Amino acid sequence: MISSSSVLAICKDAAGVAGNIFAFGLFVSPMPTFRRIIRNQSTEQFSGLPYIYALLNCLLCMWYGTPLISSDNVLVTTVNSIGAVFQLIYIILFIVYAEKVKKLRMLGLLLVVFALFAIVVAGSLQIIDRMMRWIFVGTLSGASLVSMFASPLFIINLVIRTKSVEFMPFYLSLSTFLMSTSFFLYGLCNYDPFIYVPNGMGTILGIVQLVLYFYYSNRSREDSREPLIVSYG
Repeated sequence: MISSSSVLAICKDAAGVAGNIFAFGLFVSPMPTFRRIIRNQSTEQFSGLPYIYALLNCLLCMWYGTPLISSDNVLVTTVNSIGAVFQLIYIILFIVYAEKVKKLRMLGLLLVVFALFAIVVAGSLQIIDRMMRWIFVGTLSGASLVSMFASPLFIINLVIRTKSVEFMPFYLSLSTFLMSTSFFLYGLCNYDPFIYVPNGMGTILGIVQLVLYFYYSNRSREDSREPLIVSYG
């Protein structure tokens, strides 16, 4: 007979693996942007800041998932390691095709990210008490995740204001929702508030995005079915 702890462990691993798979959708979502950058040999008006911030977020969460900080969070380390590699590739491509001023700024920001990460790693290893070390790194990674999930609020506001989903890609919103939900369940099964709290917020924001997407996309379809010329005969 399978014990409840075994069932919980299976559910946790399943949610973690699902989260890794759904996160891949987020990691590859900027590819069309970079295909355009490579084709035009220019970064145009695109900003490199989201990739800088995403790299820092992935590095902090990757460090949190290691056995030196938290217990039994290997799947958190794997997904964020992959995410960090993707973000680093995007940043390098951005630097290659950016103008000189943007190039230097991005290089500077990249060095700042690595310096901050090194400070967090070195500082946390100086904390002898395992619980305090867990709280310190967990707070940083949790705050970083909350900030990342809060960033779509600008897009949500834009969708409501314009009544259009043009600037809110469906598959990006869906991937965010599925990944957040998976890691929310993963965190619950592992009794880890630094995982389930920020991902719970991400789940709620993901639901809001999807509801808005279906509401305004259906509304635009209904408007398009209305006759362009009304005859009063």
